Amino acid sequence: MLTPLVWGGLGLYIRCMKNWIPFLKSQPRVNVVRLSGTIVTKRGGLNDQALASAIERAFGKGKPSAVALSINSPGGSPVQSSLIAARIRRLADEKDVPVFAFVEDVAASGGYWLACAADKIFVDRSSIVGSIGVISAGFGFDQLIAKYGIERRVYTAGGSKSQLDPFQPERDEDVVRLKALQEDIHVAFVEHVKASREDRLSQDVELFDGTYWTGKTSVDLGLADGIGHLLPIMKEMFGAKTRFAVFGPKKPFLGRFGAQIIDEAVNTVEERGLWARYGL
Repeated sequence: MLTPLVWGGLGLYIRCMKNWIPFLKSQPRVNVVRLSGTIVTKRGGLNDQALASAIERAFGKGKPSAVALSINSPGGSPVQSSLIAARIRRLADEKDVPVFAFVEDVAASGGYWLACAADKIFVDRSSIVGSIGVISAGFGFDQLIAKYGIERRVYTAGGSKSQLDPFQPERDEDVVRLKALQEDIHVAFVEHVKASREDRLSQDVELFDGTYWTGKTSVDLGLADGIGHLLPIMKEMFGAKTRFAVFGPKKPFLGRFGAQIIDEAVNTVEERGLWARYGL
């Protein structure tokens, strides 16, 4: 009878031999990266710093046949969206590993930016896809504080330092500046989508005005390649015996003991607002 130590040594021997004997081929492997949540620099959100390690491991661990992105995001920071997508694309090219995106509830705005890092995008029929635009939102409190006799005192060096102050009346020149910034970001977003989707995009519908569609319609418009879910599609491509490994951001050490509760409470309202735009 073989002892556990002998079995362990035998298993290691077999794994090593697979790398040297051609007919002992290992089963295909697909590494899955979970991209679920809003895209923000804050702790607990999707951002390049939090995801860097997971993405690097997904492309480097186990010689994967492919990397699958499981996406469920209403968007957020355009810069973090760009950084994450660029990291994915850079590693895909360096490692020569194909990337497939699978949209769950939503891949809108920055969430769709992430999806466009993939070679192909798959959706559920009822997924929400698109929203290729830029938005800034806030409130104006100048009339409210005036009603209660509150005086706003702001001192700056530089005439534009206090632009878009919510406690002061809105100025036309500030809005013009903001829209110019938004336009620059929008152009970068559109260029990213066009570079990814190329001639698959429909020429009959305006795709870049912030509109979003269901998964079924997104396929018709060329924003996605097909309807399907991660496991069956990957097994159809790489075989029924395909193995899967899931990678995601590691939870901060202090967060495990409740130190993250305050941050999460502060971020909840903003995050719920992003999801609510898509009925979620």
